[in-house]
Amino acid sequence: MLKNVAAVLLDGVHPFELGVVCEVFGIDRSDEGLPTYDFAVASAEGPTLGTHVGGLSVSTPYGLERLEEADLIAVPAGADYVVRDYPPELIDALRRAADRGARVLSVCSGVFVLGAAGLLDGRRCSVHWKQARELALRYPRAVIEPDVLYVDEDPVITSAGTAAGIDACLHIVRKEQGTEVANKIARRMVVPPHRDGGQAQYIERPVPKDTCDTVGEVLVWMERHLDEEVTVEQLAERAHMSPRTFARRFQQETGTTPYRWILRQRVLLAQRLLEGTDETVDAVAGRTGFGTAAALRHQFVRALGTTPNAYRRTFRGPEAAA
Repeated sequence: MLKNVAAVLLDGVHPFELGVVCEVFGIDRSDEGLPTYDFAVASAEGPTLGTHVGGLSVSTPYGLERLEEADLIAVPAGADYVVRDYPPELIDALRRAADRGARVLSVCSGVFVLGAAGLLDGRRCSVHWKQARELALRYPRAVIEPDVLYVDEDPVITSAGTAAGIDACLHIVRKEQGTEVANKIARRMVVPPHRDGGQAQYIERPVPKDTCDTVGEVLVWMERHLDEEVTVEQLAERAHMSPRTFARRFQQETGTTPYRWILRQRVLLAQRLLEGTDETVDAVAGRTGFGTAAALRHQFVRALGTTPNAYRRTFRGPEAAA
């Protein structure tokens, strides 16, 4: 049963990510019939720590000894966690915790601390999409899932950037104390108890620059005619090649097939239209070459893990036109 929770900090800790853990596990809600946790903030680097917010520091009387009795240890994100070294005593404490069956949770870049402790080896894990490549380079034995909000590979739970820590914390509560408790805590926090989709909808994927030697002009034409249905034969004719040669050159120079390339550009255009215009989803489907709202929704969900309407609400607000 989850009763004892500790958040362990390093210098440069991010206050928001720390606050997420404190909000879920550190507030006494017993007057509402909710479980309480024996919660403490522990430091791995002295009684007073700086944060990445100018002039703000965090003080605590607890050191690493506080981790020895914790059922759950949370590692919030911090400045330079991606590249810094970590105290060996902290690494040893995290390993011991996992060995005795305690859960270990990371929020955003806190995952790099878990990687240094070897807790990601052979495990699926999540991380902020901007740090996924660096995590893979540093810890090649980790199985990184950059599109999801959090991953539960008990006893290691990893969450993506910032607010995804809320999702992971509520997931742990739901797993230990049930849906009703998690929903009540979420309601008090004024957050959804569970969010649909993942990080894919937030990842910046700018339209790639034209660096192709032989199919570059065709790519420009394709980008300007995304609302039209075209075949490889038609594209090959425009490039003055045979279909087989065109398909081979296209793969070599873009790393993908003509179908996948144009599908990706259509999704990108749909994202821009949903974010920046009031056009209906049907109109967006027509302008992007998907034809129908149903076809757009199908490809949008496959690419981004969310629906066009949900995407628009995320980036335009609930009052945005569907």
